[in-house]
Amino acid sequence: MEQGLGSDSIPVSGSFDKSRVLNVRPLRCLVPIFPSPPGVSSFSSPQGSPFVCVPPTGPFPPGIAPFYPFFLPPDAQRSGEHNQTPFGMPNQAGPYGFNNPIHSPVPITSYRTPNAGAAASAVNGDTGPSRRGPKNHKASVQPEGVVMDEDGYSNSQNQSDPYMSGFSMHVTDGEGVSKVGRPRKQRKTRSGREVASPEIDVDSIADSLIASFNHVGFDTERRTDGDKELARYIIMMFNLLRRRITQIEDSKDPTPGGTRRPDLRAGAILMNKGVRTNIKKRVGTVPGVEVGDIFFFRMELCLVGLHAPSMAGIDYMSVKLSQDEEPLAVSIVSSGGYEDNVENGDFLIYSGHGGNLYRKDRDIADQKLERGNLALEKSLHRGNEVRVVRGIKDVANITGKVYLYDGLYKIQESWVEKGKSGCNVFKYKLIRLPGQPEAFKMWKSIEQWKEGISSRVGVILPDLTSGAENLPVSLVNDVDDEKGPAYFTYIPSLKYTKPGNLPQPSLSCTCRGGCQPGDLNCPCIQKNGGALPYTSLGVLLSYKSLVYECGPSCLCPPNCRNRISQAGLKVRLEVFKTKDKGWGLRSWDPIRSGAFICEYAGEVIDRSTEEDFGSENGDNYIFDTSRRFEPVEFMPGSDGNFPKLPFRLRISAKNGGNVARFMNHSCTPNVYWQPVLRESNNESYLHVAFFAINHIPPLVELTYDYGTVQSGKPELRRKKCLCGSLKCRGHFY
Repeated sequence: MEQGLGSDSIPVSGSFDKSRVLNVRPLRCLVPIFPSPPGVSSFSSPQGSPFVCVPPTGPFPPGIAPFYPFFLPPDAQRSGEHNQTPFGMPNQAGPYGFNNPIHSPVPITSYRTPNAGAAASAVNGDTGPSRRGPKNHKASVQPEGVVMDEDGYSNSQNQSDPYMSGFSMHVTDGEGVSKVGRPRKQRKTRSGREVASPEIDVDSIADSLIASFNHVGFDTERRTDGDKELARYIIMMFNLLRRRITQIEDSKDPTPGGTRRPDLRAGAILMNKGVRTNIKKRVGTVPGVEVGDIFFFRMELCLVGLHAPSMAGIDYMSVKLSQDEEPLAVSIVSSGGYEDNVENGDFLIYSGHGGNLYRKDRDIADQKLERGNLALEKSLHRGNEVRVVRGIKDVANITGKVYLYDGLYKIQESWVEKGKSGCNVFKYKLIRLPGQPEAFKMWKSIEQWKEGISSRVGVILPDLTSGAENLPVSLVNDVDDEKGPAYFTYIPSLKYTKPGNLPQPSLSCTCRGGCQPGDLNCPCIQKNGGALPYTSLGVLLSYKSLVYECGPSCLCPPNCRNRISQAGLKVRLEVFKTKDKGWGLRSWDPIRSGAFICEYAGEVIDRSTEEDFGSENGDNYIFDTSRRFEPVEFMPGSDGNFPKLPFRLRISAKNGGNVARFMNHSCTPNVYWQPVLRESNNESYLHVAFFAINHIPPLVELTYDYGTVQSGKPELRRKKCLCGSLKCRGHFY
C-alpha cells in the first residue's frame, strides 16, 4: 500500500474506507512491510527491522497488526479469543486498535469454485466450466472448448453414465440468464450497435416444450422400449430446444475463445427431465430407429438409445455368460477419427481406441486390450451383432457431420499392426449383414452421381429447370416408360400482378453488411420480435405465424441471413416418378430439421385473374393459404388453425411453377409450409416457404399436408390418399 502501516492503516470497525485498500502498487514494487520505529518515517527503508513470519489470521507479536481484509470487528474477535494460541508471547494492546487476535479472513465472495461435476464431465468431453459467471441458476452447463474424440470408448455399464456424470444436476441457463418475465436489458457491442440481452429461463422453455408433447406419452414402458413415433418426437423436441437456445445465445456477444454448444446443453436438459427412450442397452436393433436414419448431433444418438456415449466411439455392456461378466460391444461410431480407418459399403475396418494418437498433452503409446477394445474382441468370439453408425462430412456445414445408421454388422477378424505413429493399433474388420436396406452404399452412389463418376439410372433430364435454379434438378423415371410430366413453364419465384397494400409505410433496414442477431436498431429484427428467425445455416429457429424477411428496399446484401427463402435452392433435388402417386420430389442431400427446402412458386390468383385459372377442382396445382390444417404436433402452441395473414394468398402452379408443384400430400408429412412476408414501402409480398419438420435422409420423398377446406366454403372434390401413414385420413383435397 502507498501508506505505511501506521495507526491509520486499518479502518475503524463499522466504517471501512475500501477505496484506500484498492489503491495498491504492483507486487514487484512492494517491499516487506514492518512497523516503523517511533520517530522514523513510514516511508523510510525497513531493512533494519527484523524479519518476522506471521500468518494472516494471527496471532500477532508486539508491533504487528492485521491488515484488511484479514480482520474482524471487535465483537467477532472477542467471540473467538479463547481459541487462539499465543505466538511466543501474549498478545498485547498496541496502537492499532486491536486488543484481540484475528481468527479468520473475510471471504472473497466474488469467487466461485467449479461445480463438482466438472471433473467427471471433462472425462467424457461433454462439458467444461463456464467461461462466464453463473447467475441465478443451479448448475452451469457450458461445454466450451470441447474436442469431440469420436472413436473413443465407453466404460459405463449403464447407459446414462457417459453423459450424466457431467449433466446429472438440474440444468437451467449456464449463460447468465435469469427468469422469464424480467425486462430485456440493452447493451452495446464493441462495434457500437445496440443489442438485446434477453433474460430467459431455458429450463422453463424446456418444461413448456415438453408439456406441448404430453400427448406422446413418456411412460416407463416407452422409455425402456421406444417406437418410431416416440423417437421422432424426441428428436423434434431436441431440435426445437436446441434452436431456441441458439437464438438466445446469438443475441449475446460471443465469449472470446469460447465455443457454444447448444446441442450438448439441450441434450443435457432433456436427459435430466427423462425425455429419452430405449434406456436399456441391448444387442441388435433399437426400437424406433431404422437403417438409413440420419442424425446431425451425437446427443440425438444418446436420446433415442442408438449409441449411449456422447463422445466415445465404442459402446458396450456387461453380460454374464458364465460365472464372470464380460463386456460385449453393442455399437460403434466410425467418423474418420483415425487416419487408417477403411470404409466400404459392405465392410468396415475399424481402429481401436487409445494410444493417445491425437492427444498433444500425452506421449503416443501402444493401444491396450481393455474396455472398448476388449469388448470388440469379446464380440468377435461371441459373434454378436454390432450396430454401426457412419459419421460423414456435412456438405452444408464445413465443421459438422451427418451420422448415418448403417445397420447391423459382425466382427469377422481382429489384429494388431503398427500405425503411422509407430505404435501398435488394434484393428477390427466388420462385415455388414445381408438383407438390410442400403444406407452408406447408397450415400456413396449419390456422391458419384454428383461428381459425374457414374450416372443416375432413369434420368430423363439432367436439369429440369434449364438453369433457372442455382442447382440442377434431375427428372428421373426408373418405374415405367413415361417421359415426363405435362408441359409447364419453370419459374423459380412467385409472380404477383399487384402486391398487397400496407396501411402505413414499412421501414427498411440499412444493414449493408447483413442483419445481425440481436441488433435492436434493425427494423426487420424488430418485426420478428427482436430476434432473427434463421440460423447462419438457414435453419428456421422456431415456427412463427408469420416470418418477416428483408424486402426489396432493404439495403442488406442478397446473402443476408434474413433472406433465406430468397436465395434459391440449397439442396440437390430430383423430380421422380412414384409407383402410385404420379410425380414426386426428393433430395440427393440430407436435410436437417428446420432447413429451408424451397418456396411455392407460381402465379398469384387475385380477383382480376380468378376466371383465367378456373376452379380448384380442375387445378391440382393450387395452393390456398386459407385452408384449414390438421393440428401440427411438432409446433408447440399450434391449434391447427390457419395463420393470421395480412391477406389471403392463392397460387396456381399449373402453367408455371417450380419444384414445389411436385410435392405430394401426406397425413404424416416431413415438410411444413411457413408464411413469409417481405415488405417494401407501402407494398407487401406474401410468400409460402417449405421447411423440414425432422431430419430427412437422401432419396426420401418430401411431402406436406394439403389441408382441408374451411367450413362455409364450397366443398372440393375429395381425392383418395395413398400416403401409407398410420394416421392416414383416407383422403385429401
